[in-house]
Amino acid sequence: MTITGNFADFSLPELLQFLDQGKKTGLLYIEFLPDANENGKKQVYYIWLHQGRVVSAADRLDQQGLTLMIAQRGWISERVISRVTQISSCFINSPLGLCLKSQGLVQPEQLKLLFNSQVLRPVCSLFQVKDALFRFEPTSSLPLGEMTGLSMSATEVILIGLRALRDWTALEEKLPDPTSGLSGLMVKQPKMQLNAQEWQVWEFVNGQVSLQHIANQLTIPIKTVQQIAFRLIVVGLAEEYFMVAATPTFTLEESLSTATPVVTFPEPVQELVPVTKPIEKPAEKSSVSQSFLKNLVGFLRSKTS
Repeated sequence: MTITGNFADFSLPELLQFLDQGKKTGLLYIEFLPDANENGKKQVYYIWLHQGRVVSAADRLDQQGLTLMIAQRGWISERVISRVTQISSCFINSPLGLCLKSQGLVQPEQLKLLFNSQVLRPVCSLFQVKDALFRFEPTSSLPLGEMTGLSMSATEVILIGLRALRDWTALEEKLPDPTSGLSGLMVKQPKMQLNAQEWQVWEFVNGQVSLQHIANQLTIPIKTVQQIAFRLIVVGLAEEYFMVAATPTFTLEESLSTATPVVTFPEPVQELVPVTKPIEKPAEKSSVSQSFLKNLVGFLRSKTS
């Protein structure tokens, strides 16, 4: 089934991961839009995959790109390569690189250098392209003359390319939000080789910590954490987890400090000194005995008589 689209909607890293997961075999056409290259002309790049692994890449379809690359390095002339491919039976079913290796014309380390220059560098540089059309066509036919015999999973190509990427403009809108977290898609630790910072971020893949908090904890820029998170997401190790902002809670002290102050005026201070008044004592009643009164009356009568 042919797959078509635009990098603006489906980036190259996301596309390669899709092809890797589906173990796709075929040819990926990448057509740059006129304003995406300097000369303003139509430009097409080709990437071949076999069961989800990248086996070759070129900007031509005549299967002469690898031969020219070897000749430019001065390892083997184009004439010798042409002669070997004509008389040697190894080229019938084997990639050109392995055929030349079997003849002792190139060494394994040279094949690695060729694969790096032919595949990794050009494909990784395509991650900086935002406006391009792509079309993937399944095919069982692979360009043996354009193949070193080495291959790499599309996932590994993605990690290498994104780690080396300096200009993230094309992928800026794809980066997860700083307020989001990461949720792991596997229970065990990933088998793929992660670098030191990727392992540090992986330790926070639990859906409970925001990227901003991770950046603060690791004391690295938030942009770096977002880029690492994108790498983990695009290679299928994690997914973005949108965290719900919790309702803020305040302590009594915070509430008092943030509440609108109420101005109160104190009542006048009252003196507590009591006002003393002279206490009037009740009049004491004299107690007069009855015998005293009788004697007094008798004395007065005697005087009158």
